[in-house]
Amino acid sequence: MFLIHCPYCGELRDEQEYRCAGEAFIQRPGLDCTDEQWGDYVFNRTNPKGKVIEQWAHSAGCRKLFVVERNNVTNEIYAVRTFESYKEQA
Repeated sequence: MFLIHCPYCGELRDEQEYRCAGEAFIQRPGLDCTDEQWGDYVFNRTNPKGKVIEQWAHSAGCRKLFVVERNNVTNEIYAVRTFESYKEQA
């Protein structure tokens, strides 16, 4: 288990209060995409070992989505940001 700081609530809580919503910033294909492109978007993820950028939801709290940069091997958290502040940093 690890602790996550919710950028909206401002509290450090156990990961069990949150739900991982998967890889963040996946580019959705346009309306003119092929079946193969749509299937790739829906089912395939990069799944790297090490540093990942994920979206999480504070399901037992404010229920808002935010971005977590963490190491998926050690669960070390590098940064927790709102989507708005993440886009400003990039």
